[in-house]
Amino acid sequence: MSSQETAMRHTEHHRNERSGWLRAAVLGANDGLISTSALMMGVAAAGATSQNVLLAGFSGLAAGALSMAAGEYVSVSSQADTMRADTARERQELQTKPSAELAELAGIYEARGLRRELALEVAAALTAHDALEAHLRDELGIVESTRVQPVQAALSSAASFCLGAFPPLLIGGLWPRAAYLIPVSTLALLAVLGGLAAGIGGAPPWRGAFRVTVWGAIAMLATHWLGRAFDVSGLG
Repeated sequence: MSSQETAMRHTEHHRNERSGWLRAAVLGANDGLISTSALMMGVAAAGATSQNVLLAGFSGLAAGALSMAAGEYVSVSSQADTMRADTARERQELQTKPSAELAELAGIYEARGLRRELALEVAAALTAHDALEAHLRDELGIVESTRVQPVQAALSSAASFCLGAFPPLLIGGLWPRAAYLIPVSTLALLAVLGGLAAGIGGAPPWRGAFRVTVWGAIAMLATHWLGRAFDVSGLG
């Protein structure tokens, strides 16, 4: 088998290729799970009726999903604007200062360990092939896999938030008087999500499970105590 055939058959899958969508999905699900559970626990601790607790949960779901979508859309759109601006600037510089850009590209390769002559040769070859692509990749770190899609990111964040908010709402709807099931199930699901995200990312699952569970517990305890401080059971 030739070296070319070996190279064509050899494929590698790296975890950082999925880190972007994984981060957004896990963040949305964790946010939906923690915020909805904490909100319902706080309202329940204040002495509200089970119907009001469920209403608060659904209100939190709507507000949280839309907030996640809007925030992700604005953030990713800003990132996309920056990439477009950098691309336009690099294209203009290649047209107006090709020699300087070639020297800059060669300097990048030289700094990475290539001899000066080889760096110039590689820079010239890549410039002849696709100068803009070479500069975007090696000078700015912009490659096709890192290009962002604001609408897709917004919809993904909103969907993952709704998915995370579903378990506490389901428990609140089916067993309105079993409020203790919400924090128990929430912590269990947080541990699963944290461990899964850490495992896929290459980190020890227990570490991810531990840190997200601890912060989830803190959030729910804080809203529980806040709800008890504003007892409304005797009102109305």
